[in-house]
Amino acid sequence: MKVTIDIVSDLVCPWCFIGKHRLQQALLQVGRKHPGVRFQRNWLPFFLNPDTPPEGEPYGAFLEAKFGGAKPVARLQQSVTEAGAESGLEFNFERITTRPNTLRAHRLVHRAQSIGHSPAEVEALVESLFAAHFQRGEDIGDVATLADIAAACGDRRETVRSYLASDAGAQQVMALAGQVGDLGVSGVPFFIIQRRLTVAGAPAGELLAATILQAIS
Repeated sequence: MKVTIDIVSDLVCPWCFIGKHRLQQALLQVGRKHPGVRFQRNWLPFFLNPDTPPEGEPYGAFLEAKFGGAKPVARLQQSVTEAGAESGLEFNFERITTRPNTLRAHRLVHRAQSIGHSPAEVEALVESLFAAHFQRGEDIGDVATLADIAAACGDRRETVRSYLASDAGAQQVMALAGQVGDLGVSGVPFFIIQRRLTVAGAPAGELLAATILQAIS
């Protein structure tokens, strides 16, 4: 049996990073009960702030303006850090200087899925993009940075640089984001299981596993 899971996320969303790891925990739980199940994960784009400049913007200033100052931001980041630790994730918010426009990063994921990269390769790429932003503070809106990340995942650096330097895939990614919005998705992460059951947010792996089991049954 194949279970399709569409994952709507933005690569600058910390809860999407946590949700990715909680989903992995859920898949392990389901796999123990149903060893023959195969999972098809499809990553769909979402833009938390579609008006982000192409070159990005200062991270701290953006967050303080959005959440009302340094203290509210610190509280939010602390809660994310604690939630991430429960899933074995480390967040290094102090390293982040740029809040990137994620269109290029989404295009990179879209390309990997479209040209037939293996599921493991796609998952490694997505994980690397989240880690680059939240753990190393790299600018995942920058072409050279993205090409280096892709190359570390086994892709060809110059091929990726040429792709990202063009507009290839941009129209398709924006269309996918529009379709997601038409479905009523207004926040991320958002999981669509077997195209009929949905889970909003990043609940514990047990809840995600229960929903997947419900879809199987």
